[in-house]
Amino acid sequence: MLDETTRAAVLRLRKEGHGTRSIAHALGISRGSVKDVLKSGSAAVPDIERAEKADPFRDEIVGLYAECKGNLVRVHEKLLDGGATLSYQALTAFCRRHGIGHEPRKPAGQYHFGPGEEMQHDTSPHDAKIGGKLRRVQTASLVLCYSRMIFIQLYPSFTRFTCKVFLVAALRYFAGAARRCMIDNTHVVVLSGTGRDMVPVPEMAAFAERFGFHVRCPREG
Repeated sequence: MLDETTRAAVLRLRKEGHGTRSIAHALGISRGSVKDVLKSGSAAVPDIERAEKADPFRDEIVGLYAECKGNLVRVHEKLLDGGATLSYQALTAFCRRHGIGHEPRKPAGQYHFGPGEEMQHDTSPHDAKIGGKLRRVQTASLVLCYSRMIFIQLYPSFTRFTCKVFLVAALRYFAGAARRCMIDNTHVVVLSGTGRDMVPVPEMAAFAERFGFHVRCPREG
């Protein structure tokens, strides 16, 4: 199932005139997935209702959870003894989704961004097939929060110089910058601290000022 960011990228690339094959190649997804997104015409991830193997045992699981004092290993063993065929991983996932033994998570809140208010920069490692071999690369992305327009590039490694090269390319692609850039706690940008106490590396602070934005880290907690 493609996430919303990938689906939005599919629609944007088609709008720019790219064909199904080139979109699939650029995003590393199948042509069938591209066609499904284009057919739906929406970046929203569709809801898929799937029957869970643990559904028929819900009441039994609740009872066993209390009987076994929250020990899901014992709950799983008793379910198997009773003829159930679900895996331990399926059981724990079912319990999380249905709040069995877990306090339901409270939404942190809703975030609404105006045009040009905020963009978000993130880096993460991925294994990409290059030249027929899987290679570990660093994926860098910058997203405009209002439009969800995204710019992504891969690098063998991600240094402070690479970060500036990436941001310049991204801002040229967007034809501008939002006034605030939220980043992960990457060492190439952060000198010290986190959240509102984060202090950026002076070189990166000067770079951001040159392009008319300032960098921030997400608040902790």
